[in-house]
Amino acid sequence: MSVLFSSVIAEVAAQPLSDEPEQIGFYGFNDEIPEVLTTTRLRQPKTRVPGSTTVIAGEMIRDLGIMSLVEVFRLVPGMVVAEVGSSTPVTTYHGTVHYEQRRMQVLVDGRTAHRATLSDMDWQTMPVPMELIERIEVSRGPNSAAYGINAFLGTINIITRNPADTSGAEIRVIRGSRNYTRTFASVGDTDESYDWRLAYEKRKFGGFDYQIEDDERTPFNDGHDINTFNYDSRLKINSGFSADIRVGVVDGVNEEDVYKNGELGATGDPDIDVRDYYLQTQLNFTPSQSHFFHFQVSFENYNRRQRWPIAIPESAVDCLANDVLVFYRQNRPLCFQPGGTPLIAEINADSEDSRLEFELQDTLLFSDDLKLVTGLGFRKDTYRSETFFNGRGNNYQSRVFGNLEYTPITWLTLNGGGNWERTTTTDRGYFSPRVAANFILGNNHALRFVYSKAVRTPDGFEQNPDYGYTLRNVRPAKYAAYEGYRVNSTAVWEHESYVTLGKKLEEETIVSREISYFGQFPMKRGQFSLEVRVFKDELRDMISGLIQFDDWSIDNNVDIDQKGVEVEAALEYPGTTFRVSYGYLDQDDWYKGSGILDGNGDIDSGEQEYNVDLLGRLSVKHSGSLALIQNLPFGLKGSTAYYWANKFKDTRFERIDFRLAKRFFQPRYSAEVALTVQHYINDEPIMSTDNNIEDQNQLFLEAGIRF
Repeated sequence: MSVLFSSVIAEVAAQPLSDEPEQIGFYGFNDEIPEVLTTTRLRQPKTRVPGSTTVIAGEMIRDLGIMSLVEVFRLVPGMVVAEVGSSTPVTTYHGTVHYEQRRMQVLVDGRTAHRATLSDMDWQTMPVPMELIERIEVSRGPNSAAYGINAFLGTINIITRNPADTSGAEIRVIRGSRNYTRTFASVGDTDESYDWRLAYEKRKFGGFDYQIEDDERTPFNDGHDINTFNYDSRLKINSGFSADIRVGVVDGVNEEDVYKNGELGATGDPDIDVRDYYLQTQLNFTPSQSHFFHFQVSFENYNRRQRWPIAIPESAVDCLANDVLVFYRQNRPLCFQPGGTPLIAEINADSEDSRLEFELQDTLLFSDDLKLVTGLGFRKDTYRSETFFNGRGNNYQSRVFGNLEYTPITWLTLNGGGNWERTTTTDRGYFSPRVAANFILGNNHALRFVYSKAVRTPDGFEQNPDYGYTLRNVRPAKYAAYEGYRVNSTAVWEHESYVTLGKKLEEETIVSREISYFGQFPMKRGQFSLEVRVFKDELRDMISGLIQFDDWSIDNNVDIDQKGVEVEAALEYPGTTFRVSYGYLDQDDWYKGSGILDGNGDIDSGEQEYNVDLLGRLSVKHSGSLALIQNLPFGLKGSTAYYWANKFKDTRFERIDFRLAKRFFQPRYSAEVALTVQHYINDEPIMSTDNNIEDQNQLFLEAGIRF
């Protein structure tokens, strides 16, 4: 628990702080059922939603002092968070990923947020300050019926605060362990026709303290220094028409360590210069109280410059010249002989990809018992990279979607929906359906039965790579002929017999069955809510293997069966919130691809098992969280949270956070100071022996003021 004081944002101007518990206006202190926006694109109470959806309020995020956006998902049953490579954060629902997070749709205010061509999430550069989060909704389970092929395992929808709710000025600064710095500032105003907000955030972090190389401690170059600028506005033309305009820029450096990410004999750290931006406009039309639609256009551009020096031994240069596989095990004694004059050069992994997306969504409320949402969308992805694609190209997606909610009798709600989508990565069309029956047991309880199917198609880099590094600034003069020479991955394969480069990949599929319960139990001065999900998923033709310069081995070669139970509960009283989440996952997986042969032409059972294990590295059997937020006397607010996941490989993640905040309210301003402590219970590194911290207690101080 750590950073943030922005809880003040929502509370400050509207209400004075009192030591007496609030009697009104507290979320959930009435008989209304919490509503969900994400699962079907309809605003639905949880008793009518066709599936389990976690809602995390921005105020809770701030009260718990969560340091980074990705760590919010430790609160979601069945989701895990880890760090790989050079402290690259990853999160997933039910595992099946490691470096590449390609099976969950991530939205920010309705805008697709993952990188276009690589279909990957870069959480460190997300332009979403936590002070501006209104709520995060996580639809747990296949949601391609609403959002298409990337919503294979679920959907994360980050909803930011309306500029009208953040008028005025705010500044906050947080400093802490491992050179952590976060600075946030915003200014905005509101009137009858136009609301706006301009926000800036700097995020700086040193990463892990050290790594282990050759059995020795070595400094770890794995931090980041990211700046984000956001402009959000709403233009209100009349009661039936408004326009939301959003613009953002991301700039900074994401550090990469030479031992983790340096290719082709790197002699320097391959840090990434980040230069991203996005533009988004949504036109909102409300012809009547029962009919509304929007048209959204968004453009995002991800520009990454990554360059580093290399030194190739003279013997390896000779291997390249004679078409000998440089990294192939049998050839290493030949290609890496001592002596000689090394070839010095610079290479890059620069990439630029962009996404242009159009969406039209129409909602009709025929009655309280019959609601329909329909829409269509089009997306164009453009990629430009000398290293990954040897040029530029485009991929296209088009889709049609819809969901019908029907309540024929008071105790039964039916949902039926689907998404038809066509993508040029496979030149095929796919239909992802979902049907559900919700049996409403009284006003506050529901039992759900959900069946859904989804697909995920390979992204542009998985399907159509042309992977190679071009040598620049080559020296000494004896190697001048290699200036502009492109070293293709075909020249450096480590396991020639495993390579699948050029093989056409097919779609992954999932069939999911869910039985879940949601209940809300009003109490005299508070309430208790409970959601339980039991699921069984069948994942087929999963793409597993390595995507590396010297070892490209991905294929549709693994099948997985998953089943489990997830629980989410909260007890809320005026001034007190206690929340619990727990996920249990039982996974069976097996190799189903064509036999992998070793160098002698025999079946390599070890490599087959390795491909299966690759998809299980983040499939954690037990995981969960406990969180308590408590108002205290004298304007203090305390919170504590416990997070655990067992097991990442053979390690267990456990951490307990404490936060104590003091708030000050004056007629012209409000302020807050806070102290956060993160205590890592285990002293062993998580996921990798290189993820090491010197001190199990991490401290963070924050201060903020709002006018």
